[in-house]
This record gives sequence, structure tokens and C-alpha cells, in this order.
Amino acid sequence: MPLIDTAGPVAEANRDLMFIALGLMAVVVIPVFILTALVLLRYRAGHEHGKYRPEWNFSGWLEALIWGIPALIIVALGVFLWNGTHRLDPYSPLPASSPPLEVQVIGLDWKWLFLYPEQQIASVDRLVFPADRPIALSLTTDANMMSFFIPRLGSQIYAMAGMETKLHLAADGNGTFLGRNTQFNGIGFSRQHFDAMAVGEDDFAAFVDKAKAREPLSSARYRQLALPSVLEEPEIYGGYPGDHFRQVMMKYKNEVPTPDRPDENALSTEDDIGSVDGSGHPAFSVEEEAPVDRGDGPITVSGPQKGRKIEPDVEEASE
Repeated sequence: MPLIDTAGPVAEANRDLMFIALGLMAVVVIPVFILTALVLLRYRAGHEHGKYRPEWNFSGWLEALIWGIPALIIVALGVFLWNGTHRLDPYSPLPASSPPLEVQVIGLDWKWLFLYPEQQIASVDRLVFPADRPIALSLTTDANMMSFFIPRLGSQIYAMAGMETKLHLAADGNGTFLGRNTQFNGIGFSRQHFDAMAVGEDDFAAFVDKAKAREPLSSARYRQLALPSVLEEPEIYGGYPGDHFRQVMMKYKNEVPTPDRPDENALSTEDDIGSVDGSGHPAFSVEEEAPVDRGDGPITVSGPQKGRKIEPDVEEASE
């Protein structure tokens, strides 16, 4: 089970928190089942040792036992969970000797786009990071609300259009871990998963070099990715406009630009496609597409097999 077979400090702390909470609750639940069986056995019909006391209606020590112990457990559980959950705040950076790898995540129907600001590369449905460095994720969506979760690495967090949420994770060592969207968002929900790959520093550098040799993410390709579709294979891009994450967020905000900062909330237009951002790559538009039918028809596979139809698979992908 991914929640028990952990592969990172955050997931391990979450698992321990869950087990301790279950243990405290078992202090109440287990005696109830045991005493229920004993009462049925002792006071069954025809048993000679069960005393019949029709006038009895109160016992101070029994009331204290029934109410006192659960109350103490609830208080202890509340204090423990309060401290534990605040210690595991997803917004708090993880202690580490190396600075975290910054990754911006954009949820699309039905795929995940990962942007690496420092390396100026991008990938779809594949998150690669050094195993000896934590990762600092900033998340939003260019579609419905989604839930980002890598069970073996740590906490789940929601991502919403027009908002930014943060998540800090780390891995204990090299490995490939399943990540997925756990918030239902349409017919392709069961296929919206990705590989989170913790690799050595040399392998990560090789991944970056390989990505930089690829074509940058173009305006036309992003508009295709933003449409409801699934990918058969992950994709890697050698660049993207550095301000793209913020532009996707601001696309859903209804704020009016201020006179001193007229472009604060402005989005790129088709006239901006030929411009160049700080990364040296062409900037591109994040215009809204026409409404797309989200019925129960087949899903379009984009990428190398663009245009081919596949029938929906309603079964959950195995962990």
C-alpha cells in the first residue's frame, strides 16, 4: 500500500501520524467490543451468575469510566493531531542541506504540466528531480479544480484555477513513484496520472540537457494540451515563456490593472507570439479556447497519436 510503503520523510510522518491516531482511538473501540461480548455472555438467558437489579440506575465510577476515558483520549488526540498537522504544513519548506528544486505545476484536462523556472524546461506527465534535494511545488490549474497527490512521497493538496497553492516534498532515495489527480474532473480522471522520478544529480543534469535539446513549448502546442485529452507518452520541451505560470493564474482573475502597473494582470495576445521573453524563447498566448463538450464520449489522445479516439476507461489505474 502506497500510504504505508513510504518513500519520503513527509509520507513517513503522515503514516506515523495516522497509526498513532488509530492506536489512540482503538483504546476506546476495542474495549467496547470486548465488553459487549462479555455482557452478552454473562447476562444471557438462563445464566445463573447474572444478577437481576431492577432498581439500579446509576454508578458513579461506571459513569466516570464511560465518559472520562474517551474524553481524555479526545483531548490527547486533538492536541496530538493539531501539533502534527501544523508540523506537516505543506507550505513550510523542508529542512535540508541543499536548496529545494522549484517546480511550477499546471493541472490540465487530463494531464499535468511541469515547468522548471531555474532550468527553463518543461515536461508533461513526468516530474524529474534530484533525490538528494527537496522539491518546492507551486500549483494551479487551467481547468477544473484538481487534487495533486504522490502517495509514497507525502501530502495531497488541491489546485484551483486563479489560485496558487504550495507543496514541499522529498524522497529518501532514487525511485519512480506514481502521482495522480484524486479529484474527479471528468471522463479522463482515471488516466490523469504521472511519474515522479527521483534520480541522482548526474541523471538529473542529463535529463535537463536532453530537454534543452528539444523544441520549446509553442503557443499552438499549449493550446492543444489545454484541451481535454490524455497522452500516451510523457512529453519534454526545451523551453517555455518564463511568465507562463503567472499568466495562467491571472487568466482567471477579474482584477482591474492599476494606472501605475497597467500590465499587471494582462495576458499575452496573438500579437505577442512573436516577442521574446527573458529565456530567449518566443512568448505565446494563453487565450481561452471555445467551450469543449465534456460528455461521456471517447477521449482524444494528443501527442504523437493526435486525433486517434480511445474509449473511456472508468476503472481506476492500479497503484
